[in-house]
Amino acid sequence: MAHFYAKIQGSRGEATRMGGKANGIEGHIRGWNLGVRVYGSVDDNGNDVFTVELTSGSNGRKSSRHIGCYRLEDLND
Repeated sequence: MAHFYAKIQGSRGEATRMGGKANGIEGHIRGWNLGVRVYGSVDDNGNDVFTVELTSGSNGRKSSRHIGCYRLEDLND
């Protein structure tokens, strides 16, 4: 069984993907000028970590901006 699971819905229907602890998972949802990229991985202590970046979308004219890196304990804030 996969450690990570992703689902996306668009005009062509739903698609799912799986990722393991070793390789993680990545998704980039974007318009022409703005998007968000999310990376899922496992840290050295075995905790899930999700990194979020703001992107300039498909246009790609600007560098990505790091929004944050989040773990389970961040839900307690």
